[in-house]
Amino acid sequence: MTISDWLVIFAIIIAPVLAVQIQKFIENRKVIKERKMHIFRILMTTRATPLASAHVEALNMIDIEFHKDKEIVNAWKLLLDHFANYPKDIQDPNYSTKLNSCAEKSNELLTGLLYEMAKALNYDFDKVHLRRGAYIPKGHADIALEQNFILGSLTDLFSGKKTLPISIVNPSEKTDENKVREEKEI
Repeated sequence: MTISDWLVIFAIIIAPVLAVQIQKFIENRKVIKERKMHIFRILMTTRATPLASAHVEALNMIDIEFHKDKEIVNAWKLLLDHFANYPKDIQDPNYSTKLNSCAEKSNELLTGLLYEMAKALNYDFDKVHLRRGAYIPKGHADIALEQNFILGSLTDLFSGKKTLPISIVNPSEKTDENKVREEKEI
């Protein structure tokens, strides 16, 4: 047997093994990109509602799925560090101003994070679009504000900061509503 015969035999044996390994490599890269895309999609769809559970879960997955993307990991670390610096003393007279300032900075840092992720995933988004392009209906915002008001009021009530206003009505006095009810019963 000549060297060319041995090379043909070697190629016949090795080619299928090599083809399978290449296919596995391609599939692995595809799965990794899909997991990164999943996180990016969630963050994009929830960027107007950063308190959504899905948003928080996606942020917490960045360290796992983007661990080799240093720009993304660094942008996430900046945002995470900023979260630790939110004002905590609600008795502080400047609490509301500080909270609004921190929320604005959080939006800026989230935009930077999304921008780095978009670049890594080959999307051409500018920072203005990432920051201002989210849609949330006014009704959703109103519901969130009302829920926050109700929860805050209940918290104040149960913690003793506020009292429940009660008015006593003389039961012998007939209100217009009671008169109408009595007339219907007759």
